[in-house]
Amino acid sequence: MFQERKRELVEKFAVHASDTGSPEVQVALLSERISSLTEHFKTHKQDHHSRRGLMKLVSQRRGLLNYLKKKDLGRYKKLIDSLGLRK
Repeated sequence: MFQERKRELVEKFAVHASDTGSPEVQVALLSERISSLTEHFKTHKQDHHSRRGLMKLVSQRRGLLNYLKKKDLGRYKKLIDSLGLRK
């Protein structure tokens, strides 16, 4: 199931045809994992080991977003809007 969703995200956010490593794709995949872990914590509040992993994912996504914002503000804004990350 996750592989199917991953393929959809890669196709949606790819910059070119064979793109799997652009910041847009990486942020989209990290956001998907973060949202699934957030749902996990609603039922497993005491899972502190996984919470540490979640914090690492959030930090990694933040770094990629900072990089993209510095390199190309237009792509950053488009990504933020499509993922709904900022209010």
